[in-house]
Amino acid sequence: MGERHSFDYAVVRVVPRVDRGEFVNAGVVLFSSTAGWLGARVGLDRERLLALAPHIDIDLVEKYLEAIPKICAGGGEAGSIGQLPQRARFHWLVAPRSTIIQMSPVHAGVHHDPEAALDGLFDKLVRTPTR
Repeated sequence: MGERHSFDYAVVRVVPRVDRGEFVNAGVVLFSSTAGWLGARVGLDRERLLALAPHIDIDLVEKYLEAIPKICAGGGEAGSIGQLPQRARFHWLVAPRSTIIQMSPVHAGVHHDPEAALDGLFDKLVRTPTR
């Protein structure tokens, strides 16, 4: 299997009305300093979000969500935030906000492959359950 790496992760949430406290999980951000890895998976269940907020601009929400993996990857496409070290980009992403895109509290885990851990967390916490 290989060496196990500790990691921190947060769930990306779309909170259409902060006053109601309702949200739809729309992604996961995972950072492993021991593996030197920062990544994100995003995917919005449009139907679930529309059930909570029928008049929301979903295209705009998806545009904001699409920026998260770019920030994780770093570089010029991520703007000035993309120039920061991985740890700083992770902390910037998971910082508390009162906007429509919010992060869950940060949780920890251990895995031999950070990308596989991210995929597993995305499947478990974000994908819409099927019967």
